[in-house]
Amino acid sequence: MSILREWKALYHIALSPIRGATHAERLESFYQGQADAYDQFRKHLLKGREEMYSALPLEPGNVMMELGAGTGHNLTFLGDRVQIPQKIHLVDLSRSLLDVANKRIESNGWKHVEAHEADATTFVPPEGKVDVVTFSYSLTMIPDWFAAIDHAYSLLKPGGVIGVVDFYVARKYPDAPNKKHGWFTRSFWPVWFNLDNVYPTADHMPYLRRKFETIHFEECKAWMRYLPGLRVPYYIFIGRKPSS
Repeated sequence: MSILREWKALYHIALSPIRGATHAERLESFYQGQADAYDQFRKHLLKGREEMYSALPLEPGNVMMELGAGTGHNLTFLGDRVQIPQKIHLVDLSRSLLDVANKRIESNGWKHVEAHEADATTFVPPEGKVDVVTFSYSLTMIPDWFAAIDHAYSLLKPGGVIGVVDFYVARKYPDAPNKKHGWFTRSFWPVWFNLDNVYPTADHMPYLRRKFETIHFEECKAWMRYLPGLRVPYYIFIGRKPSS
């Protein structure tokens, strides 16, 4: 990635004003100027994606849906397993990111992958129900994330799987064995990310673990390339909708 494109991406993340009366308009305002540099820039920032997608249980004939799919880059973490699902739906509100996704779909010859400009809290695929739903660093950008999780739950078949990787902060007094974060971590990261309408919270994990049976769960921290000495917390969650 060239220095010029990298600084262009940094500008749109840190300094470019975000405008719009609706969530969709604000997302497009944020991503429009950086869509072409999105994937290369964020590979240094969005950790845990490869681990989450590699751990997803996929079976032939599955219908998979990614909510807040962006450019569709996450599918590359599946490797050859991307061909296992019968259908994959990529859902996002940013037209600029979906333009990149459609180019990726075409260049890879993914006939079974389809991109949709739609709301993650309301989109219903033609199949009605799905086997796998993923959120990759998108829940923190969805204003009504409760509704997004509830909607995913309603669309999943009994026994269906949800995979989530995202930023978070711990509760002040987390239940054991969950990790505890110090005051600085709990205070700094929400303020930092809120500047870009990203809202890490202490409530994602407890809500997910209450609704789904846990298959895999990790709490991690990643070094921030542009904030030397600081590590940002993120989690990986894979859960299953109860069969009954």
